[in-house]
Formats: sequence, structure tokens, C-alpha cells
Amino acid sequence: MNRRRSSSQLYVIATITGLFVLSLTTACASSQPKPLAQPTPDEVRSHADRAFDKLKQEEQERSSQPPVSR
Repeated sequence: MNRRRSSSQLYVIATITGLFVLSLTTACASSQPKPLAQPTPDEVRSHADRAFDKLKQEEQERSSQPPVSR
């Protein structure tokens, strides 16, 4: 049972193998993404203060509106 492969089958196998090797090489050669810079404690505090002030303002605006009846 000796099967011979046609030239078109060999071409397809060679193309698939080449694409696999190319994709493997490209994936391994890509640069690693840089880690995000960590915020400083002062930045965290500033963002938290702004969020808290915004929340207080929204609560004051809600309390000044009449209640909605259903």
C-alpha cells in the first residue's frame, strides 16, 4: 500500500507548514507589552476625592427634586 502524493498535495502541505512556521516565528518575536504605570497614592486620593464630591453633589440634586409618584 504505497501511496504517492501528487504535486498539488505536496504544495498544500508545504504552504501550510510554511505558514505555521511563519506564524510561530512572528508570535515569538513580537515585543511584550509594557506594563501600565501604577498611580501614585496622591493620584488615587485625588480621584477618590473628586468621585466623592460628585456623589455628594448628585445626592443634593436628588434631594432638592420632588419625589416621583407612580
